[in-house]
Amino acid sequence: MGRIKLIALDLDGTLLNKHSAVSDENRKAIAQARAQGVTVIVATGREMQSAMPYWRDLELESPLVTANGSEVWTSSGELHKRHTLDGTIIKELHDISLEEGCSFWGYTTEGMITADNWSGITDESVWLKFGYFSKDPDLLQRVRTKAEKAASVEITNSHPSNIEINPAGISKASGILEVCGMYGLEMSQVMAVGDSLNDKAMLLAAGMGVAMGNAQDEVKRLAQAVTGSNLEDGVAQAIRRYVLEAAD
Repeated sequence: MGRIKLIALDLDGTLLNKHSAVSDENRKAIAQARAQGVTVIVATGREMQSAMPYWRDLELESPLVTANGSEVWTSSGELHKRHTLDGTIIKELHDISLEEGCSFWGYTTEGMITADNWSGITDESVWLKFGYFSKDPDLLQRVRTKAEKAASVEITNSHPSNIEINPAGISKASGILEVCGMYGLEMSQVMAVGDSLNDKAMLLAAGMGVAMGNAQDEVKRLAQAVTGSNLEDGVAQAIRRYVLEAAD
């Protein structure tokens, strides 16, 4: 692993604590890394509207990877690249939710979609991500099996109780690769930190993939290292150990 020049951080369950806030220690470590010339970006499953407040709060002045890589935004907040799900795929995925009685949700370029505002969907709606939610693992497995047969898509999760679906080939890793292109960096110069299966691709592709202490077991197994939980300033621990101390 060469010197880390870019840090990609997931939000929920990673950078954010149980109050959906950035701890003082995490904030301090991010500032220290930036002071050493390291670029810090957010790579999240959230859509731009809900990710932007954290980007502004941290004054990152760096690109954002949102909706699991379906959108990449420049440091000035301009759209750099967008990948979408075809409307016919969305119809099939929505039909599965009705067949199985499973709650669904998703992101269009207009914001979050649920059963409550599904009636507002039109042929012109631009879909970034579709998802399901259930605390019944058997139901989720049936839904996943049907979704895999319905279309060629990327299927992950951001929590054991949900399924997240993105366009084929699109992930946080593909989004970070776009960011690396902006800065003339290689993925070997990236440290990625996350906790869920939608972080899997970026942890595997990065030069240093770090799983949170609260990460799903599969994520911990594939990561190169495991840091503290999101209640223990795990992001700060990872930055100090693998970026700041490694640079000394």
